[in-house]
Amino acid sequence: MELAKRITEIQPSVTLAISAMAKAMQNDGKDICSFSAGEPDFDTPAHIKAAAKQALDRGKTKYGAAAGEAPLREAIANKLQRDNNLNYDAANILVTNGGKHSLYNLMMTLINPSDEVIIPAPFWLSYPEMVKLAGGIPVIVATDSSTGYKITPDALNAAITPKTKLFILNSPSNPSGVVYTPAELQALAKVIVDRDILVVSDEIYEKIIYDGVEQVSIGALGADIFQRTIISNGFAKAYSMTGWRVGYLAAPVALIKAASALQGHSTSNVCTFAQYGAIAALEGSQDCVETMRQAFAMRRQVILDRLHEIPGLTCAKPDGAFYLFVNIGNTNLKSLEFCQQLLEQQQVAAIPGQPFGADDHIRISYATDLTTIEKGMDRLDKFIRSYL
Repeated sequence: MELAKRITEIQPSVTLAISAMAKAMQNDGKDICSFSAGEPDFDTPAHIKAAAKQALDRGKTKYGAAAGEAPLREAIANKLQRDNNLNYDAANILVTNGGKHSLYNLMMTLINPSDEVIIPAPFWLSYPEMVKLAGGIPVIVATDSSTGYKITPDALNAAITPKTKLFILNSPSNPSGVVYTPAELQALAKVIVDRDILVVSDEIYEKIIYDGVEQVSIGALGADIFQRTIISNGFAKAYSMTGWRVGYLAAPVALIKAASALQGHSTSNVCTFAQYGAIAALEGSQDCVETMRQAFAMRRQVILDRLHEIPGLTCAKPDGAFYLFVNIGNTNLKSLEFCQQLLEQQQVAAIPGQPFGADDHIRISYATDLTTIEKGMDRLDKFIRSYL
C-alpha cells in the first residue's frame, strides 16, 4: 500500500511516544515519575462538569452547527473582549476540537503550497508538521538564552521573504515558558504591519503566568495589528479540560467562514454537551483557575530549587505555562538518547528537546504532584552525576 506523500513527510509526536512508553512500563509494575504530560493533574472543576451533565439531561446530544453552539461562540467573543481587549463578535469565532484542531484548520484554510510560515525555535512540535501538511514551508528561526528564547524584531524581519504569509507566536510558550512583554510584542507588531504578513497568536497558556507577569494579546496593540491577527486558544490548560477537546479560533469573518466550511467536511461540530461545559468555564467563577495557577507557581519554585542543585544542568526561570526547558549540553548526550536512558535507568519520563527545535535541551513538566517532583528530581540528580 502506497501512502500519501504528505503523511510520510511528517514526524510522529515524540511527546506521545515517550508518554506511551512510560505508561507501558507503569503497566508492567514499574514506579515511573512522569514529567512528560502537557496537562494539568487536576480534575475538571465541578461546576463545569455539572453544566455538561445538565446539558445531557436537556437533550444536548444532537448534531450542532459546524462552527459551534451560538451561546458558546458568544461567550468566547465576550471573553476576548473582556480579558484580552480584542473586539470580536460571535461571527468571528469557530469552536474546534481542541486548540490543536484550531491551528490545523487555520493552516489548511490559509496556507497554499510554497507559502512560508515563520516559527521561532524552540517551538511546540506540531507547528511545523501542520504547516507541511498544508503544503507550506516552515521557516525556523533559532533563538537561545541570549535573547531569552524569544524572537527579536530584527530576526523576524530578516526571515520574511515575498513568500512569507504567517508568523506563529506562542506566549506563554511551550516548551520554554517565556512570556513576551508588551514592549516586545509592540516591536514585533511593527514588523508584522510594516511587512504586511499575518500572525497567529497561540494563547492556550494565557492564564498560567507567574510573578505578576502581564500576558498581552498582540492583536490588542492597535487597529493595524488587530486586522492581521488570528487567535488560537482553548479550555484544556486553564480549566483542566484536556480530554474535553474544546478549542477555538478567532479571526476575520471571511477566514472563519472558510474554516467552518472545512470543519463541516471533516469533524463537523464539537461534542455538543461538552460545549455547554465550556460556557460554564467562561461564565462561572474563575477561582478554580487561580487555585491551579497558585499550585503551579509553588511547584515551579520547588522544581527550580531542586534543579539548581544538580550539577551540569541550567534552566531559565519560566514566566508562564508549566514546563522547565533544561539545557543538558554538558552531558554530551542528544536529547532523545538522554530521555530514553533516563527512563530506562531511573524510570523518569521527560520529553526530548529535538522535536521542539533544541536537541541540547529536554522539557520537564511540573504539572504533577510534589511527591513525584521530589522523587523524580532525586532520580534525575543520580542520573546526571553518573555522566559528569
